Amino acid sequence: MSQHKTKIIISGGGTGGHIYPALAVANALKEMDPTIEILFVGAEGRMEMEKVPAAGYPIQGLWISGLQRKLTLDNLSFPFKVLSSLRKASTIIDTFKPDAVAGFGGYASGPLLFMASRKKIPALIQEQNSFPGITNKILSKKVSTICVAYENMQKFFPAEKIILTGNPVRQDIIDLAGKKSEASAFFGIDENKKTLLVIGGSLGARTLNESVIQALHHLKGESIQLIWQTGKHFYPKAKEACKGYEMDGIQAHEFINRMDFAYAAADAVISRAGAISVSEICLAKKPAILVPSPNVAEDHQTKNAQVLANKNAALMVSDVEAREHLMSNMIKLIHDENKKSELIHNITPLGMANSAKDIAKEILKLAANKN
Repeated sequence: MSQHKTKIIISGGGTGGHIYPALAVANALKEMDPTIEILFVGAEGRMEMEKVPAAGYPIQGLWISGLQRKLTLDNLSFPFKVLSSLRKASTIIDTFKPDAVAGFGGYASGPLLFMASRKKIPALIQEQNSFPGITNKILSKKVSTICVAYENMQKFFPAEKIILTGNPVRQDIIDLAGKKSEASAFFGIDENKKTLLVIGGSLGARTLNESVIQALHHLKGESIQLIWQTGKHFYPKAKEACKGYEMDGIQAHEFINRMDFAYAAADAVISRAGAISVSEICLAKKPAILVPSPNVAEDHQTKNAQVLANKNAALMVSDVEAREHLMSNMIKLIHDENKKSELIHNITPLGMANSAKDIAKEILKLAANKN
């Protein structure tokens, strides 16, 4: 008799912050059980429909999007999208017959996990932020397990379902020891000079970019090198602005594929406060100034940054103050060895290196206990 193959559906997408953790957990599941069958479910037209197949996993799309804050045609079609997505999610579950499902946030998670719970399929959600979105708050009542990245989440979720796992991040960021020379050579910079890394997420961040562009001559004057991920839209302007500064180790990149090298080369980091960026900085053990994006639901980036700021594990500058204060604060920090040591000391215990494996174990536990 053939042995039963474990089947898992993973849903998550919309942004890299939902997709990359989901993929990290899928990879961990495959490592633990090479025979496992994994199917992703995403939202049609979103980046997961391209990123997931590129990582080697099949994906099916639901016709779903978020509600806009103002009246739009998309909002008028929202109820139809929800009904369509619930129907398709139901069909996908009936056809694939998963032993468990896991949701990582993004539009498709809601319909898929709702239908899975109605069909009595064990389900897990992973909440990446310190302040959960509305979908996960609703789903928390229906799922068996809730994996969280921050302490004190029982004010949002049933305490008995919560497991503190941290956020899964790219494996290569977990161990940066001994990579500084190789990283400096990769970027063509001087490993003995102070180096600043600026990251605004995969799409870039206008406030960060504009703050950096007006301070390039200050960085040169202070002998600070710059590795600057600008995002696609700002890149031409940034590249032009960096002309003449190349010999000073000041460089702009549309996107950085080797983030392990970027962190390894850096003495300090400026970043948005998305959940995955914050988790990466914790694991990379880097002194950082976080600038929360004001354009996200429930202002969760401010809450993420506040958790670190309250533990004196990172500094925080608000978006409205960034153009005036961000770069002067960073220049001061990067030269202050005592403050950097203090931040590194306080951020180190916050990094959780085994998140992907820990979440994968919880999914397999649910699958094994399926009736």
